[in-house]
Amino acid sequence: MQQYILVTGGTKGIGRAVIEQFAKAGFHIITCSRNEKDLQKLKIEIEQRYTFSKVFYKEADLSESDSLKAFINYVKGLKIKIDVLVNNSGLFIPGKIAEEDDEALPFMINTNLYSAYYITKAFVGDMIKRRSGHIFNMCSTASITPYINGGSYCISKYALYGMTKVLREETKEHNVRVTAILPGATLTASWEGVDLPPERFMKSEDVAMAIHNAYILSEHSVVEEMLIRPQLGDI
Repeated sequence: MQQYILVTGGTKGIGRAVIEQFAKAGFHIITCSRNEKDLQKLKIEIEQRYTFSKVFYKEADLSESDSLKAFINYVKGLKIKIDVLVNNSGLFIPGKIAEEDDEALPFMINTNLYSAYYITKAFVGDMIKRRSGHIFNMCSTASITPYINGGSYCISKYALYGMTKVLREETKEHNVRVTAILPGATLTASWEGVDLPPERFMKSEDVAMAIHNAYILSEHSVVEEMLIRPQLGDI
């Protein structure tokens, strides 16, 4: 039976690692990013490495309403069932609430919360009808721990964490599983330029493996949330 995973923001970091992990398990991939060339490269590399897996993609900026709607329509046009949804797209802009630009909060809410909300809304109904599906929302340690210079990012991630908890309550009787992923500092593009050794960070592959392991549990169990930190603690 063909299985499909939808991963937003799939060309780099944790999103790319999740795609690798599920392609290895035989899933077909649906993804998006803001860079067409990165998507083309991803498709070639995944389909060559995992010959069973097919990659479907569309360039999209999920912070923009029209682009978000176009991506949702593209996925619906494929006329397939989504077995796993990973709302991974996100953006971090440092800043204090009292000092950051007035556009910081709307921009990060659009990217980190609304994209996950509307994509989930588009596909969770079918999961409920089928009584099957697993939704992972990429929250953060910033969803539960406020920190200085985290401003609007923390606000958006707290909101995503709250949405995940509500969604879990709404879908549990329909056999749809919902998991909040709360990773600490992971070696991704968000940390480029930071003067810290790579071993101080978590690996994207470890987060992806944790997601896959949560998915393969029997339908009798669900990992409601997963808090993952670097061995030496937060940065």
